[in-house]
Amino acid sequence: MFINKIFMDTNKIINADSLEHLKTLDENVFDSCVTDPPYHLTSIVKRFTKGPAAKHGKDGSFQRLSKGFMGKEWDGGDIAFTKEFWQEVYRTMKPGAVLLAFSATRNYHRMAVAIEDAGFEIFDMINWIYGSGFPKRRNLLKPAHEPIVMARKGVNKELNLDECRVGDEEIDLSKNRRHKQEDTIFKGGWKSEEGGEIVKGRWPANIIHDGEVSSYFYCAKASKKEKEDTNHPTVKPLELMKYLVRLVTPKDGLVLDPFAGTGTTGEAALLENRKYYLIEKTEEYIKDIERRVNKTILC
Repeated sequence: MFINKIFMDTNKIINADSLEHLKTLDENVFDSCVTDPPYHLTSIVKRFTKGPAAKHGKDGSFQRLSKGFMGKEWDGGDIAFTKEFWQEVYRTMKPGAVLLAFSATRNYHRMAVAIEDAGFEIFDMINWIYGSGFPKRRNLLKPAHEPIVMARKGVNKELNLDECRVGDEEIDLSKNRRHKQEDTIFKGGWKSEEGGEIVKGRWPANIIHDGEVSSYFYCAKASKKEKEDTNHPTVKPLELMKYLVRLVTPKDGLVLDPFAGTGTTGEAALLENRKYYLIEKTEEYIKDIERRVNKTILC
């Protein structure tokens, strides 16, 4: 039996397997999904290792027997690469809702294919660029960015772009050159928009960085303070999650995070006047989530 939508009006923290829990929910519930799934990095080694560590599954792909990133069991398996999981996310999202899902550069393609096969339209990718990363091995480049899948369910709804403009520069829209609706991008036909308003900040791009480039949104990796009181190895910075939640979730809307981790998405939602629905399988992280959101509520 599906959980009634009435119970979605309040913020929720669920300690459960995300796939199994999503199956209990109604259709068309969530206004967005912002999540950081397991990257399954060790699965690369397992897929291409000779011997018993790499076994063929029914579909011909290598079965992943990984112990997970930095020894964390939740990063084992391949749930983020499965069509079945993303079909449940798709089913529970409203028409036009946008999905943002982090991935690793080496595994992005596997997750993106699963998301597309589940029915989503992938319409862009955000690159979060930063100056430090690991692992550093002699046969690998230093990782310096993380790709974020941007996908939507069916209807082409507008993003909250004006809430995410970059910088303080005043932009006169009357001087902007906009493309004529009746022309294609190849035919030209640019014109000035008359009577445009003055807005603050540049149009947001599909790059987020940690350097001094004024045209792009700036966000460094999570600070030591943000990582204190938790042993989760991949905490995302609050400012980044606030930006992403704000970008794809309407005010008072409900954002889903099926891999909640320490609850940064939930805290971001509260600070941006949105509601959250967090699912986290690992019990020790539930306390981290509760501590994080309760601190925000009390502030």
